[in-house]
Amino acid sequence: MKIFSRLNVRAALVGALLLSLLWLWPQPAGAVDREHQQLMADIRMLQEQSQQLQALLGGLNDALKAISAKVDAKIDDQTGMTRKAFADEKVVVDAIAGSIREVREKVDETNVRLGSLSQEMEALRLAIPPAATSAPLTTDATGPPGTTAPPAVAPIGPGMSPDRLFETAWADYTAGQYSLAIQGFSAYLSSFPKGNRADEVLYYIGESHSYDRKFQEAVEAYNRLINNYPASKFVSQAYYKRGRAYDDLGQPESARQSYETVMKQFPNDPAANLAKQSLDRLNRPAR
Repeated sequence: MKIFSRLNVRAALVGALLLSLLWLWPQPAGAVDREHQQLMADIRMLQEQSQQLQALLGGLNDALKAISAKVDAKIDDQTGMTRKAFADEKVVVDAIAGSIREVREKVDETNVRLGSLSQEMEALRLAIPPAATSAPLTTDATGPPGTTAPPAVAPIGPGMSPDRLFETAWADYTAGQYSLAIQGFSAYLSSFPKGNRADEVLYYIGESHSYDRKFQEAVEAYNRLINNYPASKFVSQAYYKRGRAYDDLGQPESARQSYETVMKQFPNDPAANLAKQSLDRLNRPAR
């Protein structure tokens, strides 16, 4: 029994081994070739599909490039049109601004002119023309033979404007007729005390007195200008010319004070350079 059992076991083992060998036995060559051909066919199909996909992607890329070029061209055109529109608008705005500026300047000029005319009309309305005419020059009986009395101030004719009166006095000043210029400028101040050239008139009264070597009267005229019109453009020159007048009067301390005032209050004015030169001359020790 034991031997029989052993034989059965051995038979079972041999059968199992034979089955295993049959299962592991290689397939016929024909089957392998069919499988290889099937794989190659699949590979070729995949290659064809890949080529088709690449062609499709290339077409899509070309289409995208064409669309991008059209969009860029459209954007460039739109940008150019926008820039041109802005440029045209800027030209129009600049033209309008220039026109407004010109109109504003004309309005300002008109307002200035109207103000000047109103001032002249008011001054003419308030002016009282003198009734007496100028007396003729007569021989001064108390003076040496051949001397004449000082000329009387010429009356202002009715309707004479401040500018006309100033121009008359200015003509005498430029001609060297300083006495007549002083009379004309003084008539301007008495008739038009609020005239827009009153500060200038005072300055040229002082100048006329200085040229006529009446330095004390010149100092008084410069002082009136400095005190009554401190914002006038003639103040710096008035300080300097007052110093010159004091210098000619032999009052160096007063002259020095005037020069120093010019240099302190108007350091950038041309009068400051002249004042410094005069001050250096005053401070220079006598030889």
